[in-house]
Order: sequence, then structure tokens, then C-alpha cells
Amino acid sequence: MNLKKQINEIIDENVRINLLVKEQCYSSILELVDSAKKSIKKKGKVILFGNGGSAADSQHIAAEFMGKFKNKKRFLHAISLTTNSSILSAIGNDFGFDEVFAIQIKSLASKNDLVIGISTSGNSINVINGINEAKKIGCKTVSLTGSNGGKLAKMAEINIKIPSKDTQRIQESHILVGHMLCEFI
Repeated sequence: MNLKKQINEIIDENVRINLLVKEQCYSSILELVDSAKKSIKKKGKVILFGNGGSAADSQHIAAEFMGKFKNKKRFLHAISLTTNSSILSAIGNDFGFDEVFAIQIKSLASKNDLVIGISTSGNSINVINGINEAKKIGCKTVSLTGSNGGKLAKMAEINIKIPSKDTQRIQESHILVGHMLCEFI
């Protein structure tokens, strides 16, 4: 297969999935935006986390919230729980990697916060534990997952399940959702 054909196929697949996102995730995205607005009005913050590429996505979205997204002058409260290597390694060493997000949620979250767990499979134990802890505190919880949603989609109050099993396409759509969230707040 030649490179031009491969590039076209990848772009076509991305477009196809995002058209499905438009059809299947529309109401969940509206609910996410509404929940984020309510949280921010109550002086809450947006807390995001995930592993690997989803960790990078959580950092990207938090940066867009706090930075100058589309020239906004209002800086919003957001944090990614994946940015501090000392915290991650200390909790991982002392309590186990499954607890790295739950313990940070216990320390940082309040009931007015919106907590977003990102996992393409929906089955990352540490993300599930973080969402569980957020629910105990009374935070509004959100999952960004792939097509089947895994255990995470059954737990979070708002579920955005990208209709794909391809990790790369799921992550591309997670960023699309994150950018829309930032734009509409």
C-alpha cells in the first residue's frame, strides 16, 4: 500500500468517527459543557487524569482551560493529576499505582469540582479508583472512553464513548471533545 493511500484512509477514518461522535455523543457533550459551567460558577475546578496518551490529553485540556484558548482573557481553574512526577512516584511507591489518582482526588477535590477520567479502554484501575473517590466527595464525574466504555462508563455520571476501538482515533476525538469544552465555557 502506498503512503498517499494510507494517509487518505486514516483521514477518512477520523472523519467517519467524528461524524459518529456528532450523532452519538451530542447530548453527552452538551451535558458535559453544562456541568462544567455549573462547576465553574460555583468556584469549582475541572480535574482531569488518565494514563499514557490519555495523561497527555488530560494535560493538554487542562492547559487549554488555564491558558489563553481562543484569546479568552478569563482564566479557568483546571488541573491534570498527571503532571507531578514526584507525587505520582511517591503515591505509586507507597500505595501502589492503582491509587495515584484516588489519593490526589482525596487531597485536592471538593464537591463543586468536575472530575474527568480519560481511558480509551474504560478499564484502567487507577482511573476507575479516581472516579470512585470523586463520587464519594460529591463531585460531578465524567468518563471519556472508547466504544464499549468499559467499567468506567458505568460509573461516571456523564459518559462520552467515542465510537471506535482504535486507540489513536479515540484519542483524537477526546481532544476534539476537550477543545469543544474549552471553547464553550
